[in-house]
Amino acid sequence: MRISRLARGDEAVVLAGRELFDRPPTAEWAAGFLARDGHHLLFALSDDDEPIGFVSGVETMHPDKGTEMFLYELAVEEASRNQGIGRALVRALADLARERGCYGMWVLTDDGNPAALRAYTAAGGEREPVAVMFSWTF
Repeated sequence: MRISRLARGDEAVVLAGRELFDRPPTAEWAAGFLARDGHHLLFALSDDDEPIGFVSGVETMHPDKGTEMFLYELAVEEASRNQGIGRALVRALADLARERGCYGMWVLTDDGNPAALRAYTAAGGEREPVAVMFSWTF
């Protein structure tokens, strides 16, 4: 297994890993994501270069805090779980965040996602006190 940082022109890799996403990605959306500064997509590839997982991150900046990395989504195919792939992807994104000068990284998940809890804990994440999340759908 190897981890690849995707860049412009890697839309085919994203589309090859369509099963890993909540909804099928499109070439247009993948190209737009990969073209945006501060948007990162790292793929775990099998020895046969088949996509088996990914992590996405988005840099956010605030006037009084600087830049931090928001771990937007982590996915590992069912057959490849519990092999350290999620942990490796999270650590790779954390390494990238450090390289980019981010002061930290954060993610939201819930107690109903034990795979995510294990991956984030194994990658060195610290659990924060309970928070309340609000969302808007447009």
